[in-house]
Amino acid sequence: MKEKEEYMDQSFRDSIGTINEEGSRKWIYPKKPSGKHYNLRTWVSILLLTLLFSGPFIRVGGKPLLLFNILERKFILFGQVFWPQDFYIFVLVMLAGILFVVLFTVVFGRLFCGWVCPQTIFMEMVFRKIEYWIEGDFRQQKKLNDSPWNSEKIRKKGIKHAIFFFISFLISNTFLAYLIGSDELMKIITDNPLDHIGSLVSILIFTGVFYWVFSWFREQVCIVACPYGRLQGVMLDRNSIIVAYDYIRGEMRGKFKKNENREEASKGDCIDCNQCVHVCPTGIDIRNGTQLECVNCTACIDACDHMMENVGLPKGLIRYDSEEGIVSQNRNIFSARTIAYMVVLVLIMGVMTFFLLSRTDVDATILKTYGQQYQKRENNQVSNLYNFKIVNKTFEDIDAEIRMIDGEGEIQIIGQQQDFVIPSEALAEGTFFLIRDMAKIDDRETDLKLGIFNKEGLLLDEVKTSFLAPVKRKKK
Repeated sequence: MKEKEEYMDQSFRDSIGTINEEGSRKWIYPKKPSGKHYNLRTWVSILLLTLLFSGPFIRVGGKPLLLFNILERKFILFGQVFWPQDFYIFVLVMLAGILFVVLFTVVFGRLFCGWVCPQTIFMEMVFRKIEYWIEGDFRQQKKLNDSPWNSEKIRKKGIKHAIFFFISFLISNTFLAYLIGSDELMKIITDNPLDHIGSLVSILIFTGVFYWVFSWFREQVCIVACPYGRLQGVMLDRNSIIVAYDYIRGEMRGKFKKNENREEASKGDCIDCNQCVHVCPTGIDIRNGTQLECVNCTACIDACDHMMENVGLPKGLIRYDSEEGIVSQNRNIFSARTIAYMVVLVLIMGVMTFFLLSRTDVDATILKTYGQQYQKRENNQVSNLYNFKIVNKTFEDIDAEIRMIDGEGEIQIIGQQQDFVIPSEALAEGTFFLIRDMAKIDDRETDLKLGIFNKEGLLLDEVKTSFLAPVKRKKK
């Protein structure tokens, strides 16, 4: 009867796992996890951390693989440079990204949080591993924190926090390299620090923020600060794939007794060992169902599978499944609904890829000069005055020329030759006359297409504009 009352207790929903009854912070000491999922997550983390720390230093054609220079409004993604003129691509990618996150969460729950999120990777796969290495497993850590300050505690805490601060310093420098480029970062490091006070102060501030997050704030980022975690409640449904406890099979839970027939004893497969609770980095009991604090880290899956193996019961009491799957006992992760959403996700990624790959090497703007009409010339000719701005998005100078794509006319660029150089990663601008023969003009306003060509005659970009001319008098 007591077990029945405990099972029906829903008081856990009135608070979160990191707050005690007095309302103050309850420090979490998770047990060191181990198992198939944890090992796989470790390898995924190694891959992602390698990409993160090497990203600003890898070169593609002499340029960084990734650069997010907000101050100069210059972004490089996998060797492709993006300028403010490509902002529409950024908006479309952001909208597609938001839709991707929503659909991905509806189908796969918080899989991103447990496997890919930088906060989880750094906390669980870097800082937490260092903590286990220096202070021991969860019981040793708690014992050390509760002990008075002695030489052992000072030594272990000092070493741990020194390493934490150093790693935070490396993270700050890496993020700065993403913002200003690795070459500029190396210049700051090798130059006199007094010549780069602003950059040094920025690095120290961000180092302090990272150190504070990973040494003190920790899992509170996922529970309190992360908007994605707060939104999961409105994005999940009964068919979403989550880390779930099979309460149909597990309840009523009861301690394991050797040679006992658990079915006759009215016991489920859960042996109430609390190992799933001990390994949880956010301090929850997954047996209470889906909760805000759960980041789908799979530590409880490994812990439960290990205990099930030890007592000879089937594994999978805690597993990736949906609420509907647990009730129906049909573990159909790839249902028609899931496949349909995955098709939509693939289409979204295809659209994003198309926009990224279809962008031109140059971006041209040609407008008639403000306040100018047409100019009559000799030999029955008329001209319009235009201003042009051409952005070179590549890493090489371009020998360019402006030509008409349809119709006939002569272009005279003011102050420079007909062909001109657009410097790499820079802007070329100027003014030109477009001269046409009145005999070949039928309307007062004619739509035209002008093209930007390189010296090989390849069309780099085309611009639509209009040409104004006097109204022809009708012959009587």
